[in-house]
Amino acid sequence: MKKSDKIFLIAAFVSFLLSVSLWFNGQSEAGIFVGLWVPSIICGANYIKLIGKNPDRS
Repeated sequence: MKKSDKIFLIAAFVSFLLSVSLWFNGQSEAGIFVGLWVPSIICGANYIKLIGKNPDRS
């Protein structure tokens, strides 16, 4: 696992923790919004990884 993979996983996990804490502190709409970041961060990491494997792609 590369360093960038670890950074993305940590960012997704921190986003998840922030979402849960917002939800249980009564800010449910903000918790849902931040919770949507988790799959976005993971998808972004996958996209960057795929682009790095094929630099010829335009």
